[in-house]
Amino acid sequence: MKILAIDTSAKSASAAVVENGRILGEFFINTMLTHSETLMPMIDAVLASTRIDLSDIGCFAVNTGPGSFTGLRIGIAAVKGMAYALSTPCAAVSTLESMAYNISEPDTIVCAVMDARCDQVYNALFDVSAGVPERICEDRALTIAELAGELETIDKKIVLVGDGAELCMKKMSGISCDLHIAPENVRFQRASSTALAAEKLIDSGDLTEGGALMPKYLRLPQAQRELIAKQNSLSK
Repeated sequence: MKILAIDTSAKSASAAVVENGRILGEFFINTMLTHSETLMPMIDAVLASTRIDLSDIGCFAVNTGPGSFTGLRIGIAAVKGMAYALSTPCAAVSTLESMAYNISEPDTIVCAVMDARCDQVYNALFDVSAGVPERICEDRALTIAELAGELETIDKKIVLVGDGAELCMKKMSGISCDLHIAPENVRFQRASSTALAAEKLIDSGDLTEGGALMPKYLRLPQAQRELIAKQNSLSK
C-alpha cells in the first residue's frame, strides 16, 4: 500500500511517499517559512517526482501531536481535505513515536523530546533494540529535571531525538547515564518515519476517516492556560 505522510508538528516540515517500508520519495524543509507556504508544494512535488497520482494513495498519515498548536492544525487540515475528497483512510500518528523510527540500534532506548517551553518537554521512551520501536511509556508532558531523574535509572544507551534534544543534552550534561544526541540528519521529525509508524496502524486495522482526525496537544494552549490562571487568581 502506498502511504502519503506529512509532518508539520514543529519548525521543520516534510512530505513523503512510502510503500511497504520502502521510501519512494521525501521532501524535508527546515526554514523560517510557514507550513501554509511549504506543505502543499512539497506534497505536489513528491507526488510528481515519484509519478504517483493522489488517487493511488491507499492511506494518508499525519502526525497528530504533540507539537505546535498551529502546525498540527495545518497538517491535519490538509489530510482531512485530501482524505474527504477521495474517501481514503487515515493514520493518526504520535509525533513522538514517529521520531523513534529514525533510530535503529542494538540495545538502545530512544528518548523523543519536543520543547514545550518553561523547562518542560513532550516526551516518550521507546526500546528500538529489535529494530521496531517498542513503547515504554505513554506520550506525556514533564519537566526536564523529572525526565533526567528517570533516564538515570536506565542502563542502556539512550539517544535523544526531536527539537528538544539539544536543550535536554545541555540541561542533562551532568547526569550519570549513557546519553547521546542523534545526528542532525535523523534528529527531527520526518514524514518517512511517520509513514513507517502508520504501517503498524494499518497492520492492526487502527485507521480512521479524515473527518475524525483531531490534534493531541497533551496540554492546553498558552492563552488558555493564562486565562485559567487569571480566573483562578480573581476567584481567590
